[in-house]
Amino acid sequence: MSLEIRLNDRYAQVELVSRDENKVKIKVDDKIHEVDIVEVEDGVYSLLMNGRSYVVELMDGVTSKKYNAKTFYKSFDLEIIDAETRYLMSRKGNDIEDEGNQISSPMPGKIVKIPVKVGEKVVAGQSVIIVSAMKMESEYKAGHDGVIKEIHVKEGDTIEGNQLLISIE
Repeated sequence: MSLEIRLNDRYAQVELVSRDENKVKIKVDDKIHEVDIVEVEDGVYSLLMNGRSYVVELMDGVTSKKYNAKTFYKSFDLEIIDAETRYLMSRKGNDIEDEGNQISSPMPGKIVKIPVKVGEKVVAGQSVIIVSAMKMESEYKAGHDGVIKEIHVKEGDTIEGNQLLISIE
């Protein structure tokens, strides 16, 4: 079975080729990858691929088809593109929500640090807020270059899941 996946601004066809316990072969577009993957705790995966080790935290997003994937250095918005999503994209011109402009946490937590200020210029990948949830700190980064338009919370605040934290323009 093949799925279309959006990872930030990149779209790819992903297909599970084979699976033998935790060893999988996946086809991304036209390239085959062999991956050893183990879920080490709820939503946290250890991957071995091409002799390199990765830890990926996968958190639910605002819908059942959207996720936030975090590695040690990067954060990605991930979406499964199915017929319903494709229909919505065609109706709204590929911009279902201007998600890259808004930072929110998919789960409740506490604001640990906000290293930016309103009006500050940020670059893609720059840390804009740190949230503590489920005994782990998650660092949220700007998805694109821009300016901090509004900060909706302050350090020490307790937040709800999917609450808007920062707006970037």
